[in-house]
Amino acid sequence: MRLLSTLILGLAATLSLPVFAQGDVGGASPIAVVAIENEAAPRLIVDQPLPGPLAKGQVFIGYRTENIRIVPVYNKGALDVSPRIGHLHVTVDGTPWHWADASNEPIILVGLPPGPHKVLVELADPTHMVVASKAVEFVVPAVAGGQHGH
Repeated sequence: MRLLSTLILGLAATLSLPVFAQGDVGGASPIAVVAIENEAAPRLIVDQPLPGPLAKGQVFIGYRTENIRIVPVYNKGALDVSPRIGHLHVTVDGTPWHWADASNEPIILVGLPPGPHKVLVELADPTHMVVASKAVEFVVPAVAGGQHGH
């Protein structure tokens, strides 16, 4: 009986919590329990490479998104998911190819030759349509002994 009343009280407390589906929730991301009407446009914020690793020839680029969650879900059916979902396309030095990334981890590049480089980070919807992009330009220094490992 005591266990049952504890469960009922816990359930009642949980159900009485407010659910914020949009608007200001103290800087937190939208809670993914109800659809969000009139979602704000997705934003992509990309940082310059971390200077410490870059001095060793290693490129660590941090990023974050707003109004879109990065997940490995693709195709047209995922366009109706709310809150909105997507992934990244990453292109290095203008190559004709890119890779899709949904890891939510920093972009890490090793083995780039010394000199100037450009990384294009594109935020894409589940159908690979680009909705925002940022380019980061940096110089990989010549490292003593030619080591550019990790």
